Amino acid sequence: MLVEKVRSEQATSTEAPCRLLIADDQPHILEALHLLLKPEGYRLEMVRTPALALEAVARESFDGVLIDLNYTRDTTSGQEGLDLVARIKEIDAELPVVVMTAWGNIELAVEAMRRGAGDFIQKPWENARLPTVLRTQMELHRSQKRMRWLEAENRILRATGAPDFIASAPAMRGVLERIARVGPSDANVLITGEHGTGKEVVAQTLHRLSAHAHRALVAVNTGALPEGTFESELFGHVKGAFTDAHSDRIGRFELAANGTLFLDEIANIPIRQQAKLLRVLETGEMERVGSSKTQTVRVRMLSATNADLRAECAAGRFREDLLFRLNTVEVHLPPLRERREDIPALAAHFLARYSTRYRRQIQGLEPAALQTMLQYGWPGNVRELDHTLERAVLMARGTRIEAADLGLQSSRSAAQSLDEMSLEAVEAILIRKALSRTNGNVSHAADALGLSRGALYRRIEKYGL
Repeated sequence: MLVEKVRSEQATSTEAPCRLLIADDQPHILEALHLLLKPEGYRLEMVRTPALALEAVARESFDGVLIDLNYTRDTTSGQEGLDLVARIKEIDAELPVVVMTAWGNIELAVEAMRRGAGDFIQKPWENARLPTVLRTQMELHRSQKRMRWLEAENRILRATGAPDFIASAPAMRGVLERIARVGPSDANVLITGEHGTGKEVVAQTLHRLSAHAHRALVAVNTGALPEGTFESELFGHVKGAFTDAHSDRIGRFELAANGTLFLDEIANIPIRQQAKLLRVLETGEMERVGSSKTQTVRVRMLSATNADLRAECAAGRFREDLLFRLNTVEVHLPPLRERREDIPALAAHFLARYSTRYRRQIQGLEPAALQTMLQYGWPGNVRELDHTLERAVLMARGTRIEAADLGLQSSRSAAQSLDEMSLEAVEAILIRKALSRTNGNVSHAADALGLSRGALYRRIEKYGL
């Protein structure tokens, strides 16, 4: 109940319109700002003196403050405004303050930042930039609030014995910090990393940290969608739109409305379909296949790929403007071989899971088994470790996992016993070696093996690589 209460308060606060205080001594400036910012959905309060601004901050709660640096006492130095920044920060140290002046210079901007301003706008402002700066500052402010709620929620979850995220290796520290910072926001996140590094787990974590955690997380493996059904799957269709459209169907965007949409293997979207996805991300508008009715959908977009999208853009296979929309923030996951310190904890986690699932009394790993895992290359990363431990639990003859139970063979030993292996076992070894040579890049591995990406993905899933 406590967790639900925290999330309810978090969602209520996030959905409320932002309150913005504006201080400037020029009436025509206040009027221009009102015309510019009111359509953005802000609740505006406007004052003409530093004293009134301080009274407002002390009396009410705001999400942001936009203030002029020069008032009637002094029209050029900015000192009156700088003093106002400092006084506001004394009242509310976390309140974001954006300053503006027609007498701007680098020294004044630096001093304003030193006293606590979050950004600096020079008059005459750019109508496109000013709302963006304000939105960024207030989103950061709200994210900090959500982080406090999340810290409270985490304390509750720890008290109930919920497991921690398994990522203590030095290579994962930056990943965890970035997830913690961006998770509470609505920013689109691109999750990159080799096949099997845990990109879907990161997407689930980002969703749980967001203000939309109480809403749906809809996941789509775009790599498994045939081009002919892509639009129908994402945007839905109406009855009669095509031969097999016997009834209306809701697409994934509608299912994820006001929640989170996770598109896995984003690099596999055909270039012809990328423009349609870009339009939804830019405008929030879409139509079901076969319908002329435009719908507005709001989703938080998470996407993932093991491909180098910048290289794909350079090769003309991926739209650069779509990449910019997807990766407001990028979270890159290191391969398991670069975070070997996490292998013992991950192994213990998987052992506990599969011992319970298969009702086996497995008590742990023999030292030789752990050493084997630490020395292995793990081309399939955490997913391969997961499947390896599941197989080991099933194959173990005793109460502890031995090295032989893992079934991890070196290339040399595999080659020596090739005549004793099944065709599937040989195929799994060849795929593992191809993934290892290409550092987990499925496209390059598929080319090396003479397979299509889809065919290789099916084999990877089949063999648990």
